[in-house]
This record gives sequence, structure tokens and C-alpha cells, in this order.
Amino acid sequence: MCRIAAWRGQPIALEDLIVKPAHSLLSQSQHATEAKLAVNGDGFGIAWYDAPDTPGLYRDVLPAWSDGNLLSLCRMIRSRLFIGHIRASTVGETSRANCHPFTHGRWSFCHNGQVPQFPRLRRVLEAALPDALYAARRGTTDSEAVFLTLLAQGLDTDVAGALEATVAALGPAGSEGPVRLTCVFSDGESLFALRHASDGHCPTLYLSRSACGEGAVLASEPLCGQAANWRAVPQDTLVRIGPDGVTETPLRLAVQTA
Repeated sequence: MCRIAAWRGQPIALEDLIVKPAHSLLSQSQHATEAKLAVNGDGFGIAWYDAPDTPGLYRDVLPAWSDGNLLSLCRMIRSRLFIGHIRASTVGETSRANCHPFTHGRWSFCHNGQVPQFPRLRRVLEAALPDALYAARRGTTDSEAVFLTLLAQGLDTDVAGALEATVAALGPAGSEGPVRLTCVFSDGESLFALRHASDGHCPTLYLSRSACGEGAVLASEPLCGQAANWRAVPQDTLVRIGPDGVTETPLRLAVQTA
């Protein structure tokens, strides 16, 4: 399973989440404690915002711990909103196009989980994309297909509705295994998160409002500090971290294990 860390709040250096904490995202790339695999070495990426428009993006296929540029970039770049992701691949080869986060326009998106029926759904999902979104597809992962489907389902105007429609489009989980979606994404203004699994066993994601200055953190595993400062993101609930604080909206997600 992949690992995620994201921030929205006052501008901070990327290293304050990616590098410095005792259980930072960089540390989790080799020593994850709440995933099937302790090592996540199939690439990494960071998307960050300066203004609410197209995000900056840095991705590579190297394991995060072996990239010579990552520490320098994380020390020099400050941002009020960013998403970091380290990858343990399930679908799609190790390539830069398959590294998260994925971006399109003002949106950035990353995913931890699986859509095991994707090989039989891929043609249907891609055929349902408008031409512009179909042409924007660069990789071969189920995660990027989910992102583009969200955009096609109206993510720009109705985040909750797009999530519900996208999960419905994935259909019921079959004999391949359960659908598991832990997603973190942003439009440059707000940071969003969702945990969902057709069998109820969602990949982890935690929220802290006090880990690093004035703002809020989302992370696959608590980064630092006391466990009491972190709480699990509720399942089947859209979490939004915006200018007005943190809001939580229960969703009607239809996928059930067959």
C-alpha cells in the first residue's frame, strides 16, 4: 500500500511533513507500520500550490530515500497546500507517468488502495471519458482512471456527487477482491479526503489539526507527536479542509462485495 501526507494552512516548508517528523513520509517509505509492506519504493511525487491554479509537480521513479534532489526541494519550497505520495504499485509499471499525485488543471489527486476489477472495467471507464480527459491520460494505473472519472463526473462543481457517481461506476466488487479507496486531492483552495472500502477495511488515513503550526495534516500514519493529536478519518465521509476549517460530510457509496 502507498503512503500519503498532505497539508493545508499557513505556508510551511515541505520538509516539515516530508522529511523532519520522526515518522515522516520519507521515513514511511522504508519503515511503514500500518501497511502490508514496510517498504514503499516504486516512486514518489509531490504537488504543491502557490496560488489556487495549476499546481507545481515533482515525480520520479526512484525510491524517495534515494533521490538526491528531494531533500533540497523540500527544504527550499514553502507552500500553504501540498500533497506528498510514496508508491507501492499494484496496477501499472514503475514509470513517472504512473507516479502520484496526478494533476489536471487546478486539481491534484493521489490514491492508496486497489480497484482489483480494473482490468475488466478499464475499457468501459475510459470510453465514458470526454475526449479532453481521455487525451489527458498518461499512465496505466487504476488510480489515474479514478481521478479522470471523478473529473468527468463533475468534480469541479460537486465533489460529493462526483465521488458517489465514481464509486457507483466502479460497480460491485467481484471475485477479484474488495474495492479500497483512500484518496487525498485538492483544487488549490481546499484539501479533500475520502476513505472507502467495499469490505469495510479501508486503508488508513489520519487527521491532525495541531501537528505543524496553524493548519491541518492528513497522513497515512501519524507523523509525530502524541497519538491523541491524530484521529482516523471516518469511513465513507468526505473531509474538506478549507479556509473555514474542517468539515465532514457522510456520503452514500453504493459498492458492496458480491
